[in-house]
Amino acid sequence: MREPAALMTGFARTLRAAGVAADHERTQNLLRALDHLDVTDAAAVYWAGRLTLCAGPDDLPRYDRCFAAYFGGHRATPARTAITTVTRHLAERDGGDEGEGEGDDETPAPAGASRIEVLRHRDVARLTEAERAEVHRMLAMLRCGRARRRSRRFEPAHQGRLDQRRTIRDALRKGDVARLRRRRHTTRPRPVVLFVDVSGSMAPYAETLLRFAHALVRSEPRATRVFSVGTRLTPITAELRHRDPGTALAEVSKAIPDWSGGTRLGEELKEFLGRYSARGAIAVIASDGWERGDPELLGTQMGRLARQAYRVIWVNPHKGYDDYQPLTGGMRAALPHLDDLVAGHSLAAFERLSERLAHA
Repeated sequence: MREPAALMTGFARTLRAAGVAADHERTQNLLRALDHLDVTDAAAVYWAGRLTLCAGPDDLPRYDRCFAAYFGGHRATPARTAITTVTRHLAERDGGDEGEGEGDDETPAPAGASRIEVLRHRDVARLTEAERAEVHRMLAMLRCGRARRRSRRFEPAHQGRLDQRRTIRDALRKGDVARLRRRRHTTRPRPVVLFVDVSGSMAPYAETLLRFAHALVRSEPRATRVFSVGTRLTPITAELRHRDPGTALAEVSKAIPDWSGGTRLGEELKEFLGRYSARGAIAVIASDGWERGDPELLGTQMGRLARQAYRVIWVNPHKGYDDYQPLTGGMRAALPHLDDLVAGHSLAAFERLSERLAHA
């Protein structure tokens, strides 16, 4: 089992993904509280986290759900039956030895927590079907924040530039200038354009990437556009707007005509830049860089994209390994135009990508 501090930091990150206000300061308060408690006591950990990580009543149901999932269902409330069901479910998925650990009420919590932490960092291409389903369930809980940018619209404010129109209207209505009205620019989420490679070399990661795309669209439907790239460019944002991830993925599978083909990213970026725009957006390209087209064309189009976009982030599943080198023709052509090259092989990598988009 991992150290308590690392374990609880991962739990706080899971809560933030679920929408709970478990920020850095609250996490530090929890760690200080646990210094005075028995960390093997599930009830003490539950109440310490509930009192320090939750900001209000709205956070409590989400906290309970995350605690049940993260710690295998061991929590200090009278509702023991439902939580035991979650514990048994995790144990069945985790094990292969029939009957082992059956009826042991003391081990599921640390085992479940340890297993969730292991799954967060494992390569999704190497997971079993049950483990991949668990990772996809955690992705469905991910709440993707978004960096904000100043818009052209204004809103009333106590400080800021003088709002002449409102000040004059007030003076005409009251017969005197009783107060100077002020205004400031509103903010809106910075748009994201996501390109998901669905070629044959990306087949082990395509479904997980599309589920991450679904989480992005669900969090900011008006500020997210998603395209699949392979042998052709296919917009799939409308299909990903379905609330249920399974329904959304089923619609996406019908819309994409070039599953498991090759990758001609240079031609598709040229088509995108001719038909659409990425001005002011964060452009995210999820691909392994195995370009079947002309790498020189890809480099040219990446340069055009970089000049339009606010940032260009390339997500490569193989970047998660220490010995990775961007040696493919596509990666070498794209690398000079990237702001970030990040991993995209695990749940933890997608959580880090989500935080990067929230603080770009």
